Amino acid sequence: MTRKLFGTDGIRGTANRHPMTAEIAMKVGMAAGHYFVRGTHRHRVVIGKDTRLSGYMIEPALVAGFTSMGMDVLLVGPMPTPAVAMLTHSMRCDLGVMISASHNPFVDNGIKLFGPDGYKLPDVVELKLEKLIQSDLSSKFVAPDQLGRARRLEDASGRYVEFAKKTFPSDLRLDGLKIVVDCANGAAYKVAPEVLWELGADVVSVGVSPNGFNINKDCGSTSTATLCDQVITHGADIGIALDGDADRLIICDEHGQVIDGDQIMGLVTTHMHKRGLLKGGGLVATVMSNMGLEKYLEGQGLTLERTQVGDRYVVERMRADNFNVGGEQSGHIVLGDYATTGDGLVAALQVLAVLVEQGKPTSEVCKLFDPYPQILKNVRYGITFPLEVDSVKQAISEGEDRLNGTGRVLIRKSGTEPLIRVMAEGQDPKLVEQVVDDIVAAVLDVS
Repeated sequence: MTRKLFGTDGIRGTANRHPMTAEIAMKVGMAAGHYFVRGTHRHRVVIGKDTRLSGYMIEPALVAGFTSMGMDVLLVGPMPTPAVAMLTHSMRCDLGVMISASHNPFVDNGIKLFGPDGYKLPDVVELKLEKLIQSDLSSKFVAPDQLGRARRLEDASGRYVEFAKKTFPSDLRLDGLKIVVDCANGAAYKVAPEVLWELGADVVSVGVSPNGFNINKDCGSTSTATLCDQVITHGADIGIALDGDADRLIICDEHGQVIDGDQIMGLVTTHMHKRGLLKGGGLVATVMSNMGLEKYLEGQGLTLERTQVGDRYVVERMRADNFNVGGEQSGHIVLGDYATTGDGLVAALQVLAVLVEQGKPTSEVCKLFDPYPQILKNVRYGITFPLEVDSVKQAISEGEDRLNGTGRVLIRKSGTEPLIRVMAEGQDPKLVEQVVDDIVAAVLDVS
């Protein structure tokens, strides 16, 4: 069975349009509620959300679905995705739900599910849930006296604030550091500034005035101009940008220069290695991470293990091979010793710990390697699938041969659109551009 609702990160789409409707949300609650009710104990689910207007529609629909199956609901309101994952496990809940479309604009929303262990559900479970969603679950409704209850968990933010602070070395403080934090008008707009302030920092907060419509709008990790400007304006030591659900981190140095996820992963990995805390002998990242990171890690005697795009696949490899650091170039940083999913705030705290220990500017601490020139172009295709055509295969092969030893070619099909993503990187930027253009031309010839 092919998944129709669940993508690489839960269910996502335009709010109030299929599949992100109240009807589907209620059916998700019914299906997940039925699937995760096991045993005779009083079952419960924790539900968090970001600040999108549509959260007011999706949240009560999920509550109706879960309670109809006899599951109690704990509502935590706006809260980072990693906080929901943490609470699910720490409070012995049977299931966790995050209502968010992450870095997408406010018109979108999504539903992410976490199992009792705090990890995102595997593909096989999502397939089973899809079958249940498409079936008639009315025969599974519990008796009137067994209906679930819903209540608000008043101390949820405090629990997460203390959890995040404990990931920062207990012998260090942020006193003397001026930090700009951009919360993208999203889920971390309260907790992130509070954590940084309580650890001693002088905090300048932006993106902390959500109104239901402005999440990720000209702010956050996918729009860093505001962050960079504020760092320069306030003479800050570092800028920290989260996305709408705070599972992603991008930083900028004291000069307003952006530092991406590859540099952050390299810093955290080597720092943990020097402290004897690194597991797996390296880092797990995706096929999109720059070759500059790979070469840098090799120079440190460490490896870079690559997975397909998607933080869930990074986590799966980390768990399978006992790595404790992984992530994506886009800023999903997964620290397995602390969290079960990407946590932008916790990752930022590890970077800040290195800054405090070394006592050097962010630009010196976080710029570890020069990225290889990388070019990515998207090509739309028609009825014929280009990657099955001999001329396209030949163009790809020739490109790989031309970059052999000095770069690489990566060709991917979009999971949501009829697009072929053509990426190449290498030491010679002109050669990289020629390789990409030649492959793009071959794809266009058959499209």
